[in-house]
Amino acid sequence: MNSKSDRHDGEHLDSVFLYALHALPGNEIPMVEAHISSCTECREQVEALRATIESFVSWPTDVLRPSMSLWGRLAKRIADETGKTPVYPAPQAPTKPEWEAPAPGISCKLLATDTKKKYVSMLVRLAPGAEYPPHRHAGVEELYLLAGELMIDDKKLHPGDYNRREPDTVDHRIWTETGCTCVLLTSTGDVVL
Repeated sequence: MNSKSDRHDGEHLDSVFLYALHALPGNEIPMVEAHISSCTECREQVEALRATIESFVSWPTDVLRPSMSLWGRLAKRIADETGKTPVYPAPQAPTKPEWEAPAPGISCKLLATDTKKKYVSMLVRLAPGAEYPPHRHAGVEELYLLAGELMIDDKKLHPGDYNRREPDTVDHRIWTETGCTCVLLTSTGDVVL
């Protein structure tokens, strides 16, 4: 990468794009970072990609990253077509979603988000005695109780029970005496009353 012409060939630009996507093999990162820090054109390329890449942050990682077997088949096919050695990603431990506490006594672990449909799936835990505020459903809500007991208005749910609420319906009181854990698929547009 000594002259301007060989600095910005297709292979180099591929490295810059892979760097921006956090998909560059670890041993190549220092060299590409050094080049980007000294090259205005490459810095601008990375910055131009940043907004697009950040829009993928809420997507489930299984949608964004091919499985290792697919990655291996793609790497082999590319290597066969180019005559180069296949490039495989470094094995990474899967990231586990973190539990968040949106309100006292309530913990959520986000599993997937569909930003276009404004829909999420999550695990929800309510501590014994916890209450969820009254709310109006913006879309269909599906709840499957895994453990404990949950009261939704005058309906008592036990482990294995399924509850479905239609758009524009209201849950006036949600609480648990025992504590509970459930799988919840719901709209991100629900309105707390």
